[in-house]
Amino acid sequence: MRGRSIAYLSSIGVIAAAMAWGSLSARAHPHMWVDMRSYVVFDAKGLITAIALEWTFDDGYAQMALDGLDTDGDGVYSQAELEPLTKENIASLKDYNYFVVPRVNGDIVPLKDVTDYGQTYNEKLTLHFEARLATPVDPHKDEFIYKIYDPEFFIDMQYADKDAVGIVGQMPAGCTLKVVEVTDDAQAQQIKAMLATKGKEWKPPADEDYGGLFAQPALILCNS
Repeated sequence: MRGRSIAYLSSIGVIAAAMAWGSLSARAHPHMWVDMRSYVVFDAKGLITAIALEWTFDDGYAQMALDGLDTDGDGVYSQAELEPLTKENIASLKDYNYFVVPRVNGDIVPLKDVTDYGQTYNEKLTLHFEARLATPVDPHKDEFIYKIYDPEFFIDMQYADKDAVGIVGQMPAGCTLKVVEVTDDAQAQQIKAMLATKGKEWKPPADEDYGGLFAQPALILCNS
């Protein structure tokens, strides 16, 4: 398949990507952009069971990822034509915990394998999937917070607008959803300036989590 998954590009930064994005700088992180939406999913008992996600990719990535997938040449990307790319995205994202970092009482918690997913193209390429928690969380008993980001900051993932974070199901009484703004302080500016000097093949040290510095936390706050 000629299309490439987002996690593949993030982990490898292939030369083909640089050619596909010829209008972009050959240097400077990030190299891809995603407008995202996320929704905290509650079950009938008021427990947090998952985070539902919707990612809309920049045109440069979409052009490269879709290359060769319109097998019948009709100019329309059907579900069947998009399915190989969608499966590759989900499979490769698994190694990165789907770029989802949920924490309960400060500790990162595991996710189940993603099985509910799909992808569409209507002028924009959009992937949607549901990242289910391995263990449901009672927000009245435990602090729940999550971020969504590429740790290498190869991909800049930002919420599409002020309403891009929401709820699915019925949030328990006494609870609210809050999205925290990221402080763009001198340290953040310094890190961005450093990253801007790095090319596509550069890999950050394993213990660095650059993407997390620029990712907005979303959390559920409940009255005790």
